[in-house]
Amino acid sequence: MTIATLLVANRGEIACRIFRTCRDLGITTVAVYSDADADALHVREADLAVRLPGSAPADTYLRGDLVVAAALAAGVDAVHPGYGFLSENAAFAAAVQDAGLTWVGPPVKAIELMASKTRAKELMAGAGVPLLAPVDPATAGAADLPLLLKAASGGGGRGMRIVRELASLPGELLAAAAEAASAFGDGEVFAEPYVERGRHVEVQVMADAYDTVWALGTRDCSLQRRHQKVIEEAPAPGLEEGLRTRLHDAAVAAARAVGYRGAGTVEFLVSAEGRPYFLEMNTRLQVEHPVTEAVFGVDLVALQLRVAEGEPLPAPAPPSASGHAVEARLYAEDPARDWQPQTGALLTLEVPEGPGLRLDTGYVGGDTIGVHYDPMLAKVIAHAPTRTEAVRLLTGALERARIHGPVTNRALLVRSLRHPDFVAARLDTGFYDRHLADLTTPGAGDPATAALAAALAEAVRATTTPGPTPTPTPTRFGAWRNVPSQPQLKRYRSEPDGTEHEIAYRTPRTGTPEPYDAPGIRVLTATPDRVTLELDGLTRHFHLRRDRDRLYVDTAGASYTFTALPRFTDPATQTDPGSLLAPMPGTVVRLAEGLTAGAAVEAGQPLIWLEAMKMEHRILAPASGTLTALHAAPGDQVEVGALLAVVQEDLDATPVPASVPEETA
Repeated sequence: MTIATLLVANRGEIACRIFRTCRDLGITTVAVYSDADADALHVREADLAVRLPGSAPADTYLRGDLVVAAALAAGVDAVHPGYGFLSENAAFAAAVQDAGLTWVGPPVKAIELMASKTRAKELMAGAGVPLLAPVDPATAGAADLPLLLKAASGGGGRGMRIVRELASLPGELLAAAAEAASAFGDGEVFAEPYVERGRHVEVQVMADAYDTVWALGTRDCSLQRRHQKVIEEAPAPGLEEGLRTRLHDAAVAAARAVGYRGAGTVEFLVSAEGRPYFLEMNTRLQVEHPVTEAVFGVDLVALQLRVAEGEPLPAPAPPSASGHAVEARLYAEDPARDWQPQTGALLTLEVPEGPGLRLDTGYVGGDTIGVHYDPMLAKVIAHAPTRTEAVRLLTGALERARIHGPVTNRALLVRSLRHPDFVAARLDTGFYDRHLADLTTPGAGDPATAALAAALAEAVRATTTPGPTPTPTPTRFGAWRNVPSQPQLKRYRSEPDGTEHEIAYRTPRTGTPEPYDAPGIRVLTATPDRVTLELDGLTRHFHLRRDRDRLYVDTAGASYTFTALPRFTDPATQTDPGSLLAPMPGTVVRLAEGLTAGAAVEAGQPLIWLEAMKMEHRILAPASGTLTALHAAPGDQVEVGALLAVVQEDLDATPVPASVPEETA
């Protein structure tokens, strides 16, 4: 059959990416959307769209019955699940087919067989695929440590725990099972040996109904935070040819063992000694599929549609690989604060275009990043003849990108790509465990000069009114009136590190503001959105954007965010000692058992659980003492900075961090 109209049962970046291929093929596209996504990019890019009432994933994108009803109402021929949500849900795939629609994915039976990691491992053992021996938690001893606990269903790090001490095993089992049940509706958890310094290497497969199975090379996805991938590349560097062949053969055997069709990924853990072990098979398109597309010159979505239409793959063997590709996931999160998700208005998202560069995104400047979904903003992909060239191209694109709004992991990505271990392809899943502190310390940039550029731009803005003839006006600070020719002060706080900068400048009769008492710095041009300075003979350009009290400054190789500060501190901004504030907007999901005002608490005791953007945070008691106020209840929606509780602490107690994030889906 021929697909004329396709519904994508997903949102964001992957929906936009599938729509792009559909447009190239002349296929009409249909989006589904929650109330939170009513004006999302994937809705704007689709030919038609159907509302799923509600905002939470459980009420919208995870409601297979609503998605099927939407598909029928729109008169589509086929449904593509994307990744995440219902993409690996066998019941949903069956419901799509029962409704007389084409499922753009593998057979239902294949999804069922691979849905449980424990059952999948049993099946792979029979197919001769190398495996890690399972460990029975009930009989585990010191010799079995460290252990990795994993949810039997689902993925994305939910329900996953590393256990290094036997005493903590029972508690971690309960926590992993509870999280797995909450995330996937299945609390089954299993244990296996945790491989220290292992690499995450996977093989892309593509299969048709005519016994053709392609192994489209390897990808290395070892750079991960909380078991979620951050940087991926193809082919996986530094693998011996024999190991590469073994991985390809094992992936093909896995696909044949379940009668696979369509796109899938077989994931392996490769030990430091070069031994591969099967992890799981993802029966869907992967987030990191663009690096494989770049290296092999294929469109995996187009191949998925071809196979779904009953056509064979275009050749018995895959095309030849060429060059190297690297992908970086740009997240709205703060790596320096335990990867805390960020929300709010995305004012600007501009990534350089050019040969070898690709941007996959579900956002544009002006969109809003909400609390309900994964905080990934975009994927930036670079392809070049060699790994060195691809890494350099990607690094440069990320550096030159202009991203204004919530804090992102952009600086971390740039530093990761330049880290000696990454450059030398010394890759393993513990990369961020070892290097995160160094990668998130303030860099060797020049925020003071960037703050000066911001002050000069603001001075120009303050002395210019709209209209054809600019009119000089004095700069005002609250009730104070400054004489423009005399030194004036502006104060800025760097975000997110909190460093404060005090800038002195004056505006002479020429009208162009200039720094005060700053030898070696000369102002060449200054406008509200661009400042050019000469610093000891070197000319530097600064591009600026203001949004309320925030100023964003972009210059070669660095970007800065500042908050303009008032001349005097507002006492209303102060909070009482021991106040526990919400670190992000989100939902209060539970409280510690028996928690009420007047209760005694211990330092580090989890008091409140807050969830947002697939991340759960435990709000901890900062020290031992008494809970004097409780303003949170399960189900409450809270904004960032909301007062949740107050602890009157024992002065002899040792303070602890007030917020600790859990796993990310």
